[in-house]
Amino acid sequence: MLQYVVDAFTDRIFGGNPAAVCVMDQWLPDELMMSITIENNLSETAFTIKEKDGYRLRWFTPGGEIDLCGHATLGTAFVIMNYLENDVNSVTFNTMSGPITVVRNGDLYEMDFPAYELQPVEVTDQMAEAIGVRPLAAYIGRDLLCILDSEEAVRNNTPDMEKVKALDGLLLHTTAEGSKYSCVSRSFAPKLKVPEDPVCGSGHCHIAPYWLDKLGVDSIVAYQASRRGGVLYCRMEQGRVRMSGKAALYSKAELFI
Repeated sequence: MLQYVVDAFTDRIFGGNPAAVCVMDQWLPDELMMSITIENNLSETAFTIKEKDGYRLRWFTPGGEIDLCGHATLGTAFVIMNYLENDVNSVTFNTMSGPITVVRNGDLYEMDFPAYELQPVEVTDQMAEAIGVRPLAAYIGRDLLCILDSEEAVRNNTPDMEKVKALDGLLLHTTAEGSKYSCVSRSFAPKLKVPEDPVCGSGHCHIAPYWLDKLGVDSIVAYQASRRGGVLYCRMEQGRVRMSGKAALYSKAELFI
């Protein structure tokens, strides 16, 4: 079985967020897919199979299967359009979160994602202790989104991972308005055995709607301020997040399983 590793939301290897992409002829047992994911030790491994109406796509973290993943979707679309079917400029994935279409536009790959509905929640001492600084505001969707008072606070953020596990939400995202970019953010997923997700696409299904509304703009350029860093181009259309990014192939390998 072929496996590609793609660095997503970047135009260079060793940047962005690496995702493994396994292209299969038939589904493997879930236990084996989990073993492959744990062996890869990346934040996400994607498994895909071609079907009559597109591709079926599933995402696994070292902590289990997840309902939505941006960077591994981008990575899978990049592999299909450049190495499997390089005469196509769009691909539709059937996923746990419904159909997701990815369209190539030059060196950008635009993904059509559902937006999470954000509900404001009270900022608590528990949040402040877990994050290390007290948020200005907090919102819950699938994940917990915490607004910090400065870009520097986001970049220098060192959360207590054990305390983050006790917070509501699957992941924790910290964000603030940016100087060079519309916003900066960090994403932490200790519940999924991923201390920090280098560039989180599904996280921006929380982050992008917040900043698009807050800034009163039609589109934003978001920066994920992890050690690897990554850039996401986001806008809303008919209640969904249109998220674009670049990608770079790091490796292609054969798995002996």
